[in-house]
Amino acid sequence: MADEKFDEKEMEKREEKAPEEKSWDEKWRRDPLSSIVWAAIFIWAGIVLLASNLGYLDRLEVRGVDLPGVDGVLRLEAWSLIFLGAGVIVLLEVLARLVMPEYRRQVGGTLFFAAILIGIGLNSLFGWDLVWPLILIALGLSVILRGIFRDRSG
Repeated sequence: MADEKFDEKEMEKREEKAPEEKSWDEKWRRDPLSSIVWAAIFIWAGIVLLASNLGYLDRLEVRGVDLPGVDGVLRLEAWSLIFLGAGVIVLLEVLARLVMPEYRRQVGGTLFFAAILIGIGLNSLFGWDLVWPLILIALGLSVILRGIFRDRSG
């Protein structure tokens, strides 16, 4: 009888734990999205490096871009493509967290991380003079949109 009461109290303590006190295993079971995103980033990086080593990226170039400081032919380097793809994958994570209530949490830091990754990826194409202002504009717009669409019930 005493063992049953002890087991009940132990279960209540586990249920009352704050989210930051939960073990890694419990967090992963409840939110596998971050692990999936990191796995997708590693897979993307492997695919891009393999394509680069096999010479497929040598054929990939963008023509006809008419921007200041760009000479008209842009070559995508492997690391730029990896960072750009990783940024897009992290943006997809943000979108998934906003759409699926079971994975919802604050995404401001993740959005900032995605912007930095995309900026690093675009740097070799356009240069920091164009990329950083675009990142700042995108982050400012995200802050405005978050303020507009914030849940006002709480």
